[in-house]
Amino acid sequence: MDKADSISVVEQVSHDPAWAEEFRKEAQKLREVLDGEIIAIHHIGSTSIPGITAKPIIDILGEARRIEDIDYYNDAMARHGYLALGEFGLPGRRFFVKGAPKRTHNVHIFQAGSIEIYRHLAFRDYMIAHPEEARKYSELKQKLALQYKGDMGGYCDGKDAFVKEMEKKAVAWAKQR
Repeated sequence: MDKADSISVVEQVSHDPAWAEEFRKEAQKLREVLDGEIIAIHHIGSTSIPGITAKPIIDILGEARRIEDIDYYNDAMARHGYLALGEFGLPGRRFFVKGAPKRTHNVHIFQAGSIEIYRHLAFRDYMIAHPEEARKYSELKQKLALQYKGDMGGYCDGKDAFVKEMEKKAVAWAKQR
């Protein structure tokens, strides 16, 4: 298990409306910690999509003025419970996790204007606007969580094709709006 993976059991729980408030509270803390480096903060991931199951981890997306400057805040983030993991496999990202041994938050920060920001927001908005697709995603995640209880990699691999298909639809849909 690597240092970022405090999730050993794949867990899916029913949507909790309190996740939206938890996001708002954490976003305010991040604005204070990152001291003006962040232009916008968004709630992403399954906890941001009403009515679907999710791992109970709040995913947060930040838009940075200059991504390189985020590195200067690693110590400040650590004082607020975050572990800084750098790009963590995705060039141009700064990734932070909070909560050990049970993760509670993921923070993904990209340079403002990054295609990654657009992709994440398009996926979220598409799922919210298309509840039938969101339901299919939720059902797939529940099935995979049972199949890969102790294997996060298998779980992620299992949903990869569906997510990529939905991302293509989401980006096309977003361009038409």
